[in-house]
Amino acid sequence: MKSNAHAFKARATVALQDIKLQKALANAKSGFVDKRLAAIDALPEFEQLREAACELKDHTLAHLDYYLERFESRVMAHGGHVHWARSPAEARAIVVDLCRRANARRITKGKSMIGEEIAVNEALEAAGFEVVETDLGEYIIQLAKEPPSHIIAPAVHKTRDQITELFHDHHRKYGREERVTEIPDIVNEARQVLREAFLSADVGITGANFLIAETGSTVIVTNEGNGDLTNTLPRVHIVTASIEKVVPTLEDVTTMLRLLARSATGQEMSSYTTFSTGPRRGDDLDGPQEFHVVLVDNGRSRMLGDEFREMLRCIRCGACLNHCPVYSAVGGHAYGWVYAGPMGSVLTPLMVGLAEARNLPNACTLNGRCQEVCPMNIPLPRMLRALRVHEFEERLTPLRMRWGLGVWAFLAKRPRLYHTASAAAIRVLGALGRKRGRFRYLPLAGGWTRARDMPAPGLRTFQSAWRRAHRRQRP
Repeated sequence: MKSNAHAFKARATVALQDIKLQKALANAKSGFVDKRLAAIDALPEFEQLREAACELKDHTLAHLDYYLERFESRVMAHGGHVHWARSPAEARAIVVDLCRRANARRITKGKSMIGEEIAVNEALEAAGFEVVETDLGEYIIQLAKEPPSHIIAPAVHKTRDQITELFHDHHRKYGREERVTEIPDIVNEARQVLREAFLSADVGITGANFLIAETGSTVIVTNEGNGDLTNTLPRVHIVTASIEKVVPTLEDVTTMLRLLARSATGQEMSSYTTFSTGPRRGDDLDGPQEFHVVLVDNGRSRMLGDEFREMLRCIRCGACLNHCPVYSAVGGHAYGWVYAGPMGSVLTPLMVGLAEARNLPNACTLNGRCQEVCPMNIPLPRMLRALRVHEFEERLTPLRMRWGLGVWAFLAKRPRLYHTASAAAIRVLGALGRKRGRFRYLPLAGGWTRARDMPAPGLRTFQSAWRRAHRRQRP
């Protein structure tokens, strides 16, 4: 997926005016937030689990080379193959080559954010393969030719009416002329259409929520069962996963699973949690003949050694998106790349470049809600501030903003001058806005006053008012 993160401001403006999108986002927000809160309130030990998971992940990241090598050796011991990709281009080339060697024609694919990150669908289609997304949300956006707008609910931006029209347009070739409008009917129609794809696929591609070093197993978590059909029915199963997904043991992964579903969808556990360990054995009733794992770096090794290391704790639950006021207002497509919301505002600049994505960390209000709800306690606000600092240091900030910050810094380093200047500015603004009590337009604050009024300040600074009140209280 090509990045359009540089166009965040323009995309956000369009999103705010999209009535259907605003309706879909409002419906999704209440469901995710309320269900998560209920699930966590019902688990008294949630905070202890959170602490344990953070310690586990930090330990794994500190010894990542060891656990990745152990995972590779266990996969090979079970008859599977591990492929290493430093970049998205290498990962795409590996997957395309595996599909060619399998003489594949049709490929079924489970929902995978790393698949979106490396743009594997585009590469496979360019190579002549038919690729069918099997997660309902991913299937919907594949028909719409759109990227996902949420990491766990790819079609959260679509209303039921929009999905009805998509299915009506694309399913008539299967003899389905009637418009389906009720959710059970929509799901059933998708199930009927996808059934043939499952049965005829030559290769199945899934992601992985976790990789287990102890056993060489990959773990996927779904609510539809499409992942099971994707990794057991085709002759070849390819897993694409980023390197930080590894955990040491089976016991460790149970800790992570208890956090994941509660934080993502408000469930105690997802409907399906599937462990895949190598290809089919002699006495197995199903499973692939070949099992391949493609491990993708794409800048993560670099993150291990810098101030953004803790971002690698992320388990892709989406809680930070669901509680973010910016994401809730503009949706995922405004962010212009694979990852949206607070976690995307950190990951996208690190992966596609700060010059391309500098608007994302600047869009954050720094209210801190994202870290508060993150099951891995990732310090997202600190990282977003760090990216703003890097932007300034790399001289990517617009000249007008750099000039303004320079003036402010000059005054802030000189408290007396700062208080004098701010008092003068407040007196002027207070006098000008006294009649209305607000400004419809204010120089240097046009971005604010285009959408809302700017309250007129009082005639005193906070500090001068405090000093005056304090003097009155003295005996």
